[in-house]
Amino acid sequence: MKILFLNHEFPPIGGGGGAWTQDVSRFLHRRGHEVKVITSHIKGLPRLELVEGVSIIRLPSFRKEYYRASFLSMAFYILRSFISSLLLISRWRPDIIQAVFAVPSGVVGFLLLKLTGIPYVISAHLGDVPGGVPDKTKKWFRWIFPFTVPIWRNASEITAVSKYTGSLIQKSYHINPIIIPNGYDPEMTKPQDIRVNKPPIVVFAGRFVQQKNLLELIEGMASVKDLPWRCKLVGDGPLRQSIEDSIFKNGLSERIKITGWLQPAEVVDQLRCSDLLFMPSLSEGLSIVGIHALAVGLAIVAYDVGGFDELVIKDVNGFLAKPGEVQKLTEGLRTYLVNQDKLLSARKASLTHARRFDLNRIIDAYEQIYLEVLK
Repeated sequence: MKILFLNHEFPPIGGGGGAWTQDVSRFLHRRGHEVKVITSHIKGLPRLELVEGVSIIRLPSFRKEYYRASFLSMAFYILRSFISSLLLISRWRPDIIQAVFAVPSGVVGFLLLKLTGIPYVISAHLGDVPGGVPDKTKKWFRWIFPFTVPIWRNASEITAVSKYTGSLIQKSYHINPIIIPNGYDPEMTKPQDIRVNKPPIVVFAGRFVQQKNLLELIEGMASVKDLPWRCKLVGDGPLRQSIEDSIFKNGLSERIKITGWLQPAEVVDQLRCSDLLFMPSLSEGLSIVGIHALAVGLAIVAYDVGGFDELVIKDVNGFLAKPGEVQKLTEGLRTYLVNQDKLLSARKASLTHARRFDLNRIIDAYEQIYLEVLK
């Protein structure tokens, strides 16, 4: 089967949706499919690249930052990827198009369907759905919403990474998507022997944006300053200076370190040598970082948003609190830092729970969808 992936983000550009594209495309290639990805270029990256058998085509789109896409860069991605896809199709006709995010990739999938008849499948990850990330996209959807309806309606199939994301799609477009969670590569995330570090290491990974609520994370770590621990913030973003200022103000400069933006494999390495994932995010689809944390055996303390209730079995492998319950969340954090036997037990429970997110199962589901579409 020939499969064309469309996504404006592909590692090292972007977050979870980009990592998902990399994982799914290379696993499909391993199963004998011919896969190409059309994505955005940023200075310093090759325009054409072969990554584990997958052809990566990077197009200029005014993208300037690894961790953030402007409205302008997404608009140019639509234009450039549409033209590039047409040229590609003239010499390499895919059987199916996988649009990662309904916007902007789904726009291109819709246009290509009308011109070439090639069906497209949408995978929704949250930010492409009204209400998913309101602080980022609420203004956009006020005026682009009517234009998105035909994109969803003309897709041959729609998947969502969590029940929460699926519920937002149903609410806005009256479509019930197939729920297929994100997954992890069992080889890439193969854990070491589970032992609690001394002192325990708390980790966060993601974009430094309002959605991830990192300033509250710093306050949470400050509230357990009396306990021994170290903390790593893996990522970067527009709020980095505010985060650094908060770390300094709370007297945590020696205990909290920022790694900067890393490749997905490097993020997994950072998770593997940690003990507990702390994610006070205000919104999530189904956190790939959370899934990788399960796979390497980390306890998880997070707000109960998006798909975290699918990752955390409360008081077994982690702790959830409702958004805004700051004290309750930090009490959960304190529980694991104080009781290292409980932390070790939670880490082992995460390894067991991770099995349902094995990427091989996720690929089975997508292959079945593609075959059904092409019947």
